[in-house]
Amino acid sequence: MYSSGSYNQLPAELQEMCKVVSGSIGSLDDLECSLNGFKVNLTSRFVTQIMVSCKHEAPTRRLLRFFLWSHKRLNSDMKDKDFNYAIRVLAEKKDHTAMQILISDLRKDGRVMEPQTFGIVVETLVKLGREDEALGIFKNLDKFKCPQSSETLAAIIAALCTKGHAKKAYGVFWHHKDLISEVKPCIYRSLLYGWSMQQNVKEARKVIKEMRGDGIMPDLFIYNTFLKCLCDRNLKSNPSGLVPEALNVMMEMRSYMIEPNSVSYNILLSCLGKARRVQESCRILEQMKRSRCASDWVSYYLVAKVLYLTGRFGKGNKVVDEMIENGLVPDRKFYYDLIGVLCGVGRVNFALELFERMKRSSMSGYERVYDVLIPKLCIGGNFEKGKELWDEAMAMGVTLSCSNDILDPSITKVFKPTRKVEEEVRLNDCITINIPKTRARVKNIKGKSKKMTKKKMESKKTKKKSASR
Repeated sequence: MYSSGSYNQLPAELQEMCKVVSGSIGSLDDLECSLNGFKVNLTSRFVTQIMVSCKHEAPTRRLLRFFLWSHKRLNSDMKDKDFNYAIRVLAEKKDHTAMQILISDLRKDGRVMEPQTFGIVVETLVKLGREDEALGIFKNLDKFKCPQSSETLAAIIAALCTKGHAKKAYGVFWHHKDLISEVKPCIYRSLLYGWSMQQNVKEARKVIKEMRGDGIMPDLFIYNTFLKCLCDRNLKSNPSGLVPEALNVMMEMRSYMIEPNSVSYNILLSCLGKARRVQESCRILEQMKRSRCASDWVSYYLVAKVLYLTGRFGKGNKVVDEMIENGLVPDRKFYYDLIGVLCGVGRVNFALELFERMKRSSMSGYERVYDVLIPKLCIGGNFEKGKELWDEAMAMGVTLSCSNDILDPSITKVFKPTRKVEEEVRLNDCITINIPKTRARVKNIKGKSKKMTKKKMESKKTKKKSASR
């Protein structure tokens, strides 16, 4: 492993070389001419030290040209581990062309690709949308003198699954499962994550079944990943099945002596909040207490948020008070987000109350809250309260991003909520206009129905007379 260094850790002449490589003046040919002017005893180790020192400052192509120049100078003296490090640097910079040039040279020289290098390369290729190219390197690992082991298999599967290519990852796993001596649990975790990204509950369940078949017992992480997959699928297609199906999975977890934790419940609460299922959210929070699961501030945040969004402000405040009484210390995000929600639904008074709770908790980081509340109050016409908060922020030494022009009524336009009034007027007009029309329609319908019944009676009489004849 190489740690990032600085110019000062190198000899004087190599420090000058670092400055030339990191500079952005001149073409790549000019860079090579400048490098030819150095009369330094270059070694493979020095090349890596320069790459370490320059990798954050130097443009990628200048790093590539420097390494190719060094490769020509050293040739066989360049060590495989230093060659691998250069490939990893270019892969981390996501320069596909530069990375491919060095990989091709590594293969031509008959050098060994390290498993760590392979992992970073395939991860970069998949992120760049070149998953087939990553698979091609894995299939031809023997040409890079790198064995197809459980480590390389885990690397390619993890790279594919992080971008949701679960089907391709499972194909690799299925075809190479017999070639490896040990199937690592991390491979199953990657596969499960890949299927959960696609919300494919059937295949995710199949992975858990195969784990048990290979003698690997699913842990809490596996079940929480599957639970997220299940809840995300139900949120889209079957919101009413969120709670019963999630609770069934939790029962299954307990049967294997795996107790659901706050993360398990928060996955369900998050989806219930998105579906605006208020009563079920409150019931799940109560169930957490009964099951002696240590609820965290995220659980209370998710329930309070859905209560505020659905206009149940009193209940939302009770949930926040209950959390504080239980001794839970929330993160700033708790207050930031809930104050933003209350301002978004036009309940600035409740947002101010929540801000007072935040200040009582002796928590810092009030800048964002002042920047939200002051403009909201002034746009709503409450310039007095806005000025009060502004003075309070200045006294505390808080740096605000909003301008003090917001406090000037001659500059700030006050938003007047006239939409509801206009809608009520229109609705009343429609009712008064449509009343005589609806009465006339009712009369017409009654008249038509009477005519239809007379015609039916006459037709029945004519049929009886014809039948008697």
